[in-house]
Amino acid sequence: MTAPTPPFRDPRLPFAKRVDDLMSRLTLDEKTAFLHQFAPAVERLGIGAFRTGQEALHGVAWMGPATVFPQAVGLGATWNDDLVRRVGEAVSKEARAMRARDERVGLNVWSPTVNLLRHPLWGRNEEGYSEDPKLTSAIATAYTRGLRGDDPVYWRTAPVLKHWLAHNNETARDTSSSSVRPRVLHEYDLRAFRETVEAGAVAGVMPAYNLVNGRPNHLSPHLGRHLRTWTEEDLLVCSDAGAPSNLVDSEHYFDTHEEATAAALRAGVDSFTDHGTDSSKIVARVRGALEQGLLTEADVDAAVRRQLSVRFRLGEFDPEHDPYAKVRDFDTPEHRALAREAAEQAVVLLKNDGVLPLAPGTRVAVVGLLADECKLDWYSGTLIHRSTPLEGLYERFGADRVSFAEGVDRIRLRTADGTFLHVLPSDEVPDGARGAEGALDPALLAGRTDLPPLTTDAAGTELALIDWGEGVLTLRAPDGRYLSVAEDGYVRASADQPGGWVVQETFRLEPHANGHLLRHTGTGRLVQVAADGVKVAAHEADAEVFELTVAERGEDAVTRVASAADVVVVIAGNDPHINGRETEDRTTLRLPGQQERLLRAARAANPATVLALVSAYPYAVGVETLPAVLWTAHGGQAAGTALARVLAGDVSPAGRLPQTWYADDADLPDLLDYDVIGGRQTYLYFEGTPLFPFGHGLSYASFGYADLAAEVGDGTVSVSFTVTNTGGVTADEVAQLYVRAEAPSVPRPRRELLAHRRFTLAPGASTRVAFEVPLSALAFWDVAHGRWRLEPGPYALLVGASSEDVRLSTTVALDGEPAAPRPVGERGLEAADFDEQSGTEIVDRTKVSGDAVTPVPGATGELLYRSCDFGTGVTRTTLSVAGTGTVEMALDGGAWTPAPSPSGPAAGPYDYTELDGAFTAGGVHDLRIRLRGSLRLAHVGFSG
Repeated sequence: MTAPTPPFRDPRLPFAKRVDDLMSRLTLDEKTAFLHQFAPAVERLGIGAFRTGQEALHGVAWMGPATVFPQAVGLGATWNDDLVRRVGEAVSKEARAMRARDERVGLNVWSPTVNLLRHPLWGRNEEGYSEDPKLTSAIATAYTRGLRGDDPVYWRTAPVLKHWLAHNNETARDTSSSSVRPRVLHEYDLRAFRETVEAGAVAGVMPAYNLVNGRPNHLSPHLGRHLRTWTEEDLLVCSDAGAPSNLVDSEHYFDTHEEATAAALRAGVDSFTDHGTDSSKIVARVRGALEQGLLTEADVDAAVRRQLSVRFRLGEFDPEHDPYAKVRDFDTPEHRALAREAAEQAVVLLKNDGVLPLAPGTRVAVVGLLADECKLDWYSGTLIHRSTPLEGLYERFGADRVSFAEGVDRIRLRTADGTFLHVLPSDEVPDGARGAEGALDPALLAGRTDLPPLTTDAAGTELALIDWGEGVLTLRAPDGRYLSVAEDGYVRASADQPGGWVVQETFRLEPHANGHLLRHTGTGRLVQVAADGVKVAAHEADAEVFELTVAERGEDAVTRVASAADVVVVIAGNDPHINGRETEDRTTLRLPGQQERLLRAARAANPATVLALVSAYPYAVGVETLPAVLWTAHGGQAAGTALARVLAGDVSPAGRLPQTWYADDADLPDLLDYDVIGGRQTYLYFEGTPLFPFGHGLSYASFGYADLAAEVGDGTVSVSFTVTNTGGVTADEVAQLYVRAEAPSVPRPRRELLAHRRFTLAPGASTRVAFEVPLSALAFWDVAHGRWRLEPGPYALLVGASSEDVRLSTTVALDGEPAAPRPVGERGLEAADFDEQSGTEIVDRTKVSGDAVTPVPGATGELLYRSCDFGTGVTRTTLSVAGTGTVEMALDGGAWTPAPSPSGPAAGPYDYTELDGAFTAGGVHDLRIRLRGSLRLAHVGFSG
């Protein structure tokens, strides 16, 4: 007789019942093993192994050749939800196709990144979509819908959003704490996650490395309090790589890994990404926590249940019913066309005095360090197709009309004995690029040791020196190979591009005596010339002192070709693996010095100089004397073709900036200042003059806006207007709708994006654009009452082509809930619910939940709570405090009076005491509290 089909194999049953049945069949040891990223097979039940996590930010990454789309910030610059949905669809189809031939490819994809681009110096700026939560959630929703697929039951891939929460710094990223006040938390950081999750195509989130309000994100109480209330789907929370161990090793938040693992699991982490493919340490920690009573089997079950829910949705248990099981779409003509379309739509025209588009027959000089590059980033796949700006312009204008100068300095390095560094020829240069074979962890890919190391001879080899700023440079041999250091310590010309988790292709020249020392940044060691070849020195005393001899300055080559051209196109920007990148923030908005010199040389030789910035982030550049400026993120495999088509006018540019371009470093807040409201950050609050504003982007056409209508209905405001192409070419326009509260009771954004739409219009054509905006989108988080509130009063509706280019406006009067004073006489005050502060930061009240406020070390902290209602009168106050220090309180602008303050030796930071003292107040007043010392204030109560 045939054994009956177990219920978990029955596709007629709901997933929840099938998960219940499978859970009942798994042993505790089997369930515990599922908690690691690499969940093993359970052969007795016929269940295969499963891996959480497949990078797919703008194409399937790390697993070898795949279609490479523009970087995420470039997709954000398209402002095109439909396009990004189609990109997500293509990426997920390729993930399915790649998995069919390589089981290492996962379907639980760790994308997109919805961290807001609050600070443009963040090293991972390339991974996010925008500084604005509304635009970010719109683009992220589109991408996740494409990744998920449209089948009502099964998912093509299961997207996980990164990185929860308030994460915008690489500097000390695993130990720094983001101080996030409640309004910023709800109105800014949570909002992008919330609207994307509520759209229904998200399978989970990944917590970030950093802490928020003193508590590691892998223990975030908001996972349960907020995230899992936004959807009825089971959400899978996957830890970031190594983050569970950080709770003990770098953050010292717990004394033992058993405590840390238990706390993370109870907080809502379901899958632990730690120690690579070795699950033994995590499994041992979970077992230890169970034995010590820190966890129960029910805690384990909750996490495993959520993982199984995702696996069922991916069709793992129903291959014959999974509509995506036979998807094999890979590198199709449609995907190639889509990659080019996305790259074209990502180009932003920042300035144009009429030099663009280039006229037919124009003699073009293409110059710059990125002119003949198609750069990838850490989260890219391996290129199947490749297009550089130079290649694109050759193809578009003809090689006889295009000249080229890279602008590198061409040098030789002379040793103390008069010989020069020499690159030995090799016939063994590989055709494939780094990582072409695919790797679960590309950080483990080793450099080549099969090529001969550098040596010296009388003539030497001319090297291309490229200065990427901050004193970091690369050296390239004439055959295009970069000098690199492998694990054996020898210097070879062996890399096709700089790259890797620790880049082994960068160096620094350090002045020494009458020459320079050459320091390899990857190892931190100086370079020496030894009898068996050039290598990094074990002892600095063995280092070689080099003399640089310059064969040609880059500026001279640029001047030569620029002076003979009709138009010069300078391609400048960054290498995504150098300086600003994961693990390393930028230190300035300025272009690297070498690129600024090349730009000046081109402009001096030819006033018709166009600057095309190809970069993962904004720059502060002097554009006053330049007739045209463009920006695009690294655009993937079709980047060069796309840029050339825009320059030639085959495509009218219509990308829009997804973040503010500041004019100077002085305009930026501190990197760790997460208070966008108090710090007046992003276009929402910035009061200065940007270089280019949020939403900015020009066109080869012109557009007229007319006939604005707005009507307030039942829970919505309807806005419509007409846009007409008044130019001479077919072009896209991006219409943007903003709102501004005209009489707010609290600081509100200068303007805030409500909706946007990208569309195509032929010359003379018009379209009616209509938006239906829920009134809830105009609410703010009322800290006085701990909830959203729509304030009554006038609201300006602003329509235009950017946040500053407003073409139409009207005002609507909204009914809402009037402000009410804080009922402090009844409920007291949560310390973190302040209206304004100075000199303080928010910290964790306990290791599980809650916030407290403490003065910044060495500072006096002040907190302001407006409109506190003390009722008919109070005579006593009770402060919940930990640590030592002093507290003072004042009403309105009155004098400071001492409040109960802790005395005696300091206990632990979580050992709170309730201190009672006299305090008299009645009616409604503003309350000020001043803090000094190392104390933490959690709550203030009133009585009497």
